[in-house]
Amino acid sequence: MKREALQKAFLKKKQFRNQLTGYKKKPMHQVKTPDVPEGLYDKCSACGKTFSQKEMLANKLVCPNCQNHFRIRAIDRISMTVDPHTFVEKGLGYITLNPLFQEGYEEKLQSYKDKTKMDEAYVYGYAEIHSEPCVIGIMDSYFMMGSMGSVVGEKVTKSIEYALYKKLPLIIFTASGGARMQEGIYSLMQMAKTSGAIRKLHRQGLLFISVLTHPTTGGVTASFASLGDVILAEPKALIGFAGPRVIEQTIKQSLPEGFQRAEFLLEKGMIDKVVHRHEMKDTLHLLLRMHKKGAYA
Repeated sequence: MKREALQKAFLKKKQFRNQLTGYKKKPMHQVKTPDVPEGLYDKCSACGKTFSQKEMLANKLVCPNCQNHFRIRAIDRISMTVDPHTFVEKGLGYITLNPLFQEGYEEKLQSYKDKTKMDEAYVYGYAEIHSEPCVIGIMDSYFMMGSMGSVVGEKVTKSIEYALYKKLPLIIFTASGGARMQEGIYSLMQMAKTSGAIRKLHRQGLLFISVLTHPTTGGVTASFASLGDVILAEPKALIGFAGPRVIEQTIKQSLPEGFQRAEFLLEKGMIDKVVHRHEMKDTLHLLLRMHKKGAYA
């Protein structure tokens, strides 16, 4: 009896407190569970497994379960590929203009600059890979999908000219949606410009290694990305000019399984090797060493 009296007194006190505060108990289906803080976990788009970002970074942003290669930032690519403290960035200070006066283009550029802390979608400079010197350039798909506008084309050309000046091998990692629509013909002109610069590199007998990562499409594929002395690609990278959906709609036919993926292109002879991200640095070092020995043979 004493226990029942205490329970009734407690309930009355609770009801009185709830009336004062306006508290109402929500049904269980309406109660929100705390959200997991953003940036702690990554979900693989291929297998659906979730891993902590610490695990992913330790595994070079490759899914530990299915080996799916995540898109990565240029700064991460540099840290994974070159020797520590050897990268010296060149080509700073370029400003992207709005030659066609496209509405909202300048604001969009500024938002990407703020998000990525980059001035454009391409970064290049001097670096060493296992003590072998080279010039390395990396496209960053997180900056306007790595699209090639006038400044990106200029920086790619400058990286080629820098390799010519230093007489060093050139490595470019591509990741792009193609030409930048907001710059129209100025963007398309970069295809001829970069291709012409690569021609000068070839005439001097300098090595150009093109590494195609996911995705490499449009005008970048149709220009300097396909002109490497050696063309490597990451597993399952999408590589092509137009996307698969556009091609299917144009030719009114279904495409083969794995069409425009790195493995399909390797089978057709369009690339030389598909290289896992864990093996990329050693593979590049081997190619640099082979070219160096051949140059002095």
